[in-house]
Amino acid sequence: MRRTSFLGRVALSLLLASAVASNAAADPVDDLLKDFAAQGAGNFSAQAGERLWDHAVTDPKSGEARRCSLCHGDDLRRSGKHATTGKAIEPLAPSVNPKRLSNRADIEKWLLRNCKWTLGRECTPQEKGDVLLMIRAR
Repeated sequence: MRRTSFLGRVALSLLLASAVASNAAADPVDDLLKDFAAQGAGNFSAQAGERLWDHAVTDPKSGEARRCSLCHGDDLRRSGKHATTGKAIEPLAPSVNPKRLSNRADIEKWLLRNCKWTLGRECTPQEKGDVLLMIRAR
């Protein structure tokens, strides 16, 4: 009887360890892309992400043009600098900054904040997916 109980505990421990490892290995970008697709987004495109990245929108208050590359630069492997505050921005490219695109909550927060600041509105699920593909490819 003790042996069954011991084996049961071992099996449960292995099952839990497997679930934890599976969750740790989940890619937050892939999860977000699935969610965006469920919200009606179509095929995602890094090229469309590039176009959005370089798209300039005039800030109605200041009259200045805003685009993603204004703060993050054209080379996402290099640090950027916030256009208003001057605060340094670590590279976005996961190839040089493994922390990027590793936390779903951070990705969602920064997409919301940066779309509103840059475009003056929230990005659509399609735009978010396109930009994430473009960043991940760097």
